Amino acid sequence: MPRLSAVIITRNAARKIEACLEGLAFADEILVYDGGSHDETTGMALRHGARVVTDTDWQDYGIQRRRAQQEARGDWILMVDADERITPELAVEIQAALDADDGGTAYAMARRTWAFGRYLKHGGWWPDYVTRLYQRDHGGYNDALVHERVELKPGTRLAYMRSPLLHHTYSNLHEYLVKSAGYARSWADDNERSGQKASLVSGIVHAAACFLRMYLMRAGFLDGKAGFLLAVLSTHSTFVKYAHPWLRENDPGPPEAW
Repeated sequence: MPRLSAVIITRNAARKIEACLEGLAFADEILVYDGGSHDETTGMALRHGARVVTDTDWQDYGIQRRRAQQEARGDWILMVDADERITPELAVEIQAALDADDGGTAYAMARRTWAFGRYLKHGGWWPDYVTRLYQRDHGGYNDALVHERVELKPGTRLAYMRSPLLHHTYSNLHEYLVKSAGYARSWADDNERSGQKASLVSGIVHAAACFLRMYLMRAGFLDGKAGFLLAVLSTHSTFVKYAHPWLRENDPGPPEAW
């Protein structure tokens, strides 16, 4: 059995996945769990020695990660996104953690995000710790449709790695808006599933709070124009999250005579 399974969930990630795969060469197994890509994602994965599992029944991020973990063969899971990069320094830390063989410890990594021309240091984007390395019997993802997270078995200790996980997220404004729209839809689905309501007033309040928190309270202004742009875009995305479920409840569609 492989000791470490590096797991990537993908869908049309050909533009970014190759660098991710190159950084995972040290893993015993690379599993690409693909949601039905129409580009070269799976071909690239196969050329880099990955095992590819295709599952076109995309159920958003939490469920997709849970399914991927079930397919992985390793005792340890390293969950990585296609737009993330394991640096050589972080790879050394991961291997040291495996050598320690402490199944009762999971590991979080600080994501260093590149967006709109720079690595972000403020606005809540850094250090942005995410739990990504854990023993399969001690953790797994919840079933949230968006903003999913690892839930650890009680008693599992969480340690923090020193080297950052690089996150090359939005290549351009179009990519940001497409991702943002997808997250808003998934957030609305989550709300609908849990029976929660949303209003435009709550959207305005949360959007304003988002800008104040990111740009002022968390010093996003220190990231210059990129920090301002992200604060404005995040404000827009926050409002859209609330507008999406409101429209579902209040827009019956065009009249029959349309």
